[in-house]
Amino acid sequence: MTISLPLDEMTVEEKLQIIEMIWVDLSRNAKDLPPPAWHGDVLAERQAALDAGQDHYEDWETVKKKLRTLTS
Repeated sequence: MTISLPLDEMTVEEKLQIIEMIWVDLSRNAKDLPPPAWHGDVLAERQAALDAGQDHYEDWETVKKKLRTLTS
């Protein structure tokens, strides 16, 4: 299937509306969309860095508190 849109004639708002429509449609069936292989690679690298003590993470509540103090 080939889809042709008059992109040169569309406003930015119209283009963003199309993107949003596509995103909503894809989100309805997110479980059917396998993650790309590189996601697994990135997760493995991050886990290796954690295991080697080269990185750390903070829980979401702590991060939110820090962000609030930065934006206050």
